[in-house]
Amino acid sequence: MAPVKLIIQIPCFNEEKHLPETLEALPTEIEGVDIIERLVIDDGSADRTAEVARACGGEHVIRLASNRGLANAFRTGVRRCLELGADIIVNTDADNQYHGGDIPKLVAPVVEGRADMVIGDRQIASHREFGAIKKFLQRLGSQVISTVAGVEVSDATSGFRAISRDLALRLNVISSFTYTHETIIQAGLSGLHIENVPIRTNLKTRPSRLFRSTFGYIRRSAITIIRIYVLYRPFMVFSTLAGLTLLPGVAIGARFLNFYISGDGDGHVQSLLLSVVLLNLSFILALLAVLADLIGANRRLIEETLSHARANALERRLRGVAPGGDDAGRA
Repeated sequence: MAPVKLIIQIPCFNEEKHLPETLEALPTEIEGVDIIERLVIDDGSADRTAEVARACGGEHVIRLASNRGLANAFRTGVRRCLELGADIIVNTDADNQYHGGDIPKLVAPVVEGRADMVIGDRQIASHREFGAIKKFLQRLGSQVISTVAGVEVSDATSGFRAISRDLALRLNVISSFTYTHETIIQAGLSGLHIENVPIRTNLKTRPSRLFRSTFGYIRRSAITIIRIYVLYRPFMVFSTLAGLTLLPGVAIGARFLNFYISGDGDGHVQSLLLSVVLLNLSFILALLAVLADLIGANRRLIEETLSHARANALERRLRGVAPGGDDAGRA
């Protein structure tokens, strides 16, 4: 049986202060895993993050020339993990927010073949550093993601997660903001299995750098959720909109027809015009639903082809290139 390789990836931005503690807390042995390596993605830091990563024994370091955002750093890391032959990828934060000792619990469902993605649940209800408003928003957001993705997710914003190689090959992160919501929706709507595992957290070391305000985060997250849902469920979205315009169009048209039959149609021409507009809009939306469904079918075929192409390219690469070495300066 081939050895099981786990790579723990750590996206970083100006984390020279906290990175040593984060790396030191990562496990060196996990049941069911034969090889454990660490990958640090330095997302254009202005400090010595990359140098500290090497000094602390990080097996692989990617140094991005400029700050491209968390989603891009995550995407870059996943791609490199696959190139290095990872069977399982764990993503964690560089500020040591998540307890490294819980990684064995996180990877166990993937090792056992029960899950394609495992999300670390920070147990929001009892989280000591979250206020009442933040707890409410976190629970609400997780419920929205669960509904949209069709899976049960208890902590949708948690970046502490493990994914299988199969899921990594399928992921197509298009957001430039954050990967957390998008990857859950993609996995859920693709019929892949997601599990939640309770985890521990460490005390906060610094404020979040992902967003400047709660409102800004909610706004950008909502845009991402809507965008991904429309991408994966276009027929349902446009056909629902078509139905919502068809019903009032028919009702208003019936109202005008009733007045017209009773001889009072001249005073209700506005109803006729509104009905015609709504019915035309409903017809256009219905056509868009059909076209979007056809485009969605092509997208699924392209994604499947891309997944197979990635798998074949990865197999050829792993046969011809031994993984290892420092990746600094390659991105």
